[in-house]
Amino acid sequence: MFDVHVHAAPDVIGRIGYDDEICARYAEAGFSGFVLKAHHESTVGRATALARSSGLDVVGGIALNRAAGGVNPAAVVSALGSGGRVVWFPTADAHTQETAALPRLSDLDSRLDRAVLAVPPVLTPNEQQSAEISLVLDLIAEHDAVLCTGHLSGPECRWLLDQAQQRGITRFLLTHPSYTVPGMSVAEIAELAARGAYIEITAYQLWHQSGMTPARLAQVARAAGDRLILASDAGQPDSPQPPEALRQLVAALFREGLDAGWLAAAASEIPRQLVLS
Repeated sequence: MFDVHVHAAPDVIGRIGYDDEICARYAEAGFSGFVLKAHHESTVGRATALARSSGLDVVGGIALNRAAGGVNPAAVVSALGSGGRVVWFPTADAHTQETAALPRLSDLDSRLDRAVLAVPPVLTPNEQQSAEISLVLDLIAEHDAVLCTGHLSGPECRWLLDQAQQRGITRFLLTHPSYTVPGMSVAEIAELAARGAYIEITAYQLWHQSGMTPARLAQVARAAGDRLILASDAGQPDSPQPPEALRQLVAALFREGLDAGWLAAAASEIPRQLVLS
């Protein structure tokens, strides 16, 4: 199996284990690798060190939140130039995160303002913003990296897919589109999957998304079709260990009548190919 979305310590919030501890769990569980994500720093160096020490395919990237300078081409050059494979558009500092009252870095220190990030059509960019967003997209295309939509809204995800396809970006992942942020409908998800977007469902949604059920996630999975990606998004102290979280997600969807082979591929070969092939 290969998990495209996991969090570990050190982080600004509590995590279930440090990088090496989480990596050891994946090794013990027989995973081939995973993608290490952080909302407020690049994980490229951490992932590279884990890969060298463990022999697993551990991949890092950068989330374009305020700590990275927002949608910042310099941060993307640094991350991809040093071996990163994944760029998440704004997550914890997306405007949707603020509207939904979900955790933000500014919650940790009241001296930080609560400015938010967006892309078109929510944002009407000035000349500099437009150039920076375009350059970030160009860099992702040039490095054949994975573009993840982060916590941006449905219209922004659609705009990003338009822009990605104009540049020949094929590694395009909708980050948990059925989660509270962005909160996309099954019909919207099916539309973007039909256009070539990969669709992520996470184990985190089972335990931490109000009103979410395995039956609803199964509807999303059916809408995704062969573009389905299953991930843990684990690492919280009140979630199972990440490898077990992903396995529990697969089991929950299987109990909803979904094909076991399809689910296994969505948690192994398909995410691995998305990131590494």
